[in-house]
Amino acid sequence: MTESRKLAAILAADLADYSRLMGQNESATVRDLKAHQAVVLPMIGQFEGVIVDTAGDGILAQFQSAVRAVECAVAIQTIMAERNLAVPEDRRMQFRIGVNLGDIIWDETRVYGDSVNIAARLEGTAKPGAICLSEDAYRQVRGRLDLAVTDLGPTRLKNIAEPVRIYSVQVGVAAEAGPAVVEKASAPAAPDKPSIAVLAFNNMSGDAEQEYFSDGITEDIITDLSRLSGLHVIARNSSFVYKKAAISIPEVAKALDVRYVLEGSVRKAGNRVRVTAQLIDASSGGHVWASRFDRDLSDIFAVQDELTQEIVASLKLKLTAGAHEQPAARRAVDVQAYELFLRGRELAWGTTGPGNILARDLFERAIAIDPNYAAAYAMAAFTHLIDYANAFSSDPQHSLAAGLELAQRAVKMDDEEPACHFALGVAHSWRRELDSALTEAKRGLALAPNSAELLLLLANVQIFSGEPARALETLDLYMRLDPHYLEITLQALADAQFSLGEYAKAISALEQRLVRNPEAATAYALLASCHGHIGQREEAQRAWDNTMRLNPGFSVERRRQVLPFRNPEDFERRVEGLRKAGLPV
Repeated sequence: MTESRKLAAILAADLADYSRLMGQNESATVRDLKAHQAVVLPMIGQFEGVIVDTAGDGILAQFQSAVRAVECAVAIQTIMAERNLAVPEDRRMQFRIGVNLGDIIWDETRVYGDSVNIAARLEGTAKPGAICLSEDAYRQVRGRLDLAVTDLGPTRLKNIAEPVRIYSVQVGVAAEAGPAVVEKASAPAAPDKPSIAVLAFNNMSGDAEQEYFSDGITEDIITDLSRLSGLHVIARNSSFVYKKAAISIPEVAKALDVRYVLEGSVRKAGNRVRVTAQLIDASSGGHVWASRFDRDLSDIFAVQDELTQEIVASLKLKLTAGAHEQPAARRAVDVQAYELFLRGRELAWGTTGPGNILARDLFERAIAIDPNYAAAYAMAAFTHLIDYANAFSSDPQHSLAAGLELAQRAVKMDDEEPACHFALGVAHSWRRELDSALTEAKRGLALAPNSAELLLLLANVQIFSGEPARALETLDLYMRLDPHYLEITLQALADAQFSLGEYAKAISALEQRLVRNPEAATAYALLASCHGHIGQREEAQRAWDNTMRLNPGFSVERRRQVLPFRNPEDFERRVEGLRKAGLPV
C-alpha cells in the first residue's frame, strides 16, 4: 500500500457528553446515534469529502477544499440543531467539530500527521453545537462564507508544540438564540487620541536564532511609546499575534481598533545593526513616516530613542510636562548584557518552570556584566515570584523573599523604570502587603499609562483588596490595550464577578478560559464553586473532577495560604460554594 503526502482539510467530530448518555441508557443512546449517523455521514460525500474513520461516536473525514469542509461542518450542525428540537434537553446529541488545513500522509485507508492531531484537538476545544477552525482553515474561508465567527486567540492545545489561533463558529438554532461559545468581554470604545500598534519587526539577519533580538527591539519600542499618555498603544501580546501572519495592515488595524501601525525590520551582523521602520496610517494606507538607521550595535539604545522621538513628532503629540513623557536618552547598557536580557525576557514571559530557570540564569549573567542593570534585576525578581505563585519552587518562601529583595534593589537603582515597580508590586501583592502593592502599581502606571502588565497587576490588587467593581473597570482598560489578552485574564475577570456574586457571568468567563486552556485546574476549581452557589451540583462535581484530574495535589488549604485576600471571608465564599455542592473540602 503506497503512502503519499498532500494538502487537505481535515474534519474531526464527536458527540459531547456521549459517555453520560451511554451511562443513562445504552440502548437508547446507540439507537439515537445510528439514526443521526444515517443522516450525517452521507453529507460528507455530498460536500466532496471522504470518510476516513467512524469509530464510536466520532467522525474523521478529509476534503480537498477547506471551504467545502467548513460548509459540511455548518450543514451538519444545522441539521443536528433541527433534529434536536423535539428531543428532551438531557437526551440531545450535539456534535463538536474541528476543521484544520495542512499537510497529511494518506495511505488510501487512513490519514496521519500533525494536521490531523490539530483537527482532533480543535474538536475537543469546540463547545457542543459549535465548530472550531484553525487559523489556516479560517484564512481560506474568510470572505467566502457568511459565518458568525468569534476569534478565541492563540490557544495551547495538548501535545501540539506551538499555540494555534482558533476561530469559533456557532450555527443552527443555537446561533439564533445567541452564541454558545461566549464572545470575548467587550472593551470600551477606543479613546479620542492617536492609537498605534507596533508589529513584530522582521528578523533580517539570516539567522533564525536572532529572532529574540528583533522581537526584543520591538518590545522596547512598545515600552517607550507606552509612557506617552497622549497615545493609545496596543500591548505586545496582541500585536505579536500577527507576527508572520498573511494579513494586510488595514485588517490588523481594524482587528486592533487602531489608526496607525508601525512595522519594520532588524538586521544584526557582527557589530553593526540596521533598523528600518515605517509608520502607516491605516485609514488611508499612506506612509506617515519612514526611516532607516545604520549604526554600531552599541548605539542600539540611541536608535530606539530617536525612533520614538520621530514617531512623536510625526503624530504631532502634545506631551505633558512630566519628565517621564519627554523622550530622552536612556542609560547606556553593555550590549552583551542587553542581549542576555532580551533572551531572558522572552523566556520569562512564558511563565514555565524550566523557562524560569533558564531566564534567571540569563538575567544573572547580564547583571554580572552590568551590575547597575535595573531592568535585569526586575525581571530576575519576576522569575522568583512566578516560582512562588505557580508552586514551581521547592522553597516558596525563599522564592518570595528573593523576589522582594531583587525588586527593591531594582526600584532603588531606577525609580523611573516601570518594570521595576511592576516587579515590586507583584512581590508586595503575594506578601499580602496590598497597600504597598497598590502604590507600586499606580507609580508604574504614572510612568507608563499604556502598560498592560501594570493594569493587570492593579486589577488583581483591587480584587484581593475587596474592590471587585473597580477591578472590572481596570480590566476593561486592560482589554482595550490588549484585545487578544492572555487567557489568565479571564480568571481575573471571573474572580471579580464571583466577588460581586455574579456567578453566571463568572461561569461564562471561566468557560472562555477553559476553551483557550483546557488544562487550567484553577479555572475548574472556581467553576465548581460557582455552580455550587447556584445549586448546580452535577456541574460542580464535573468541574471538581476535572480539577483533581489535572492537579491531583490541588489543595484548598494552600490556596487559602497563597491567595492574598485582605478579607478572609472573600476566600471562604469560594470554599462555601464547594461545600454547597457537597464536595469534600
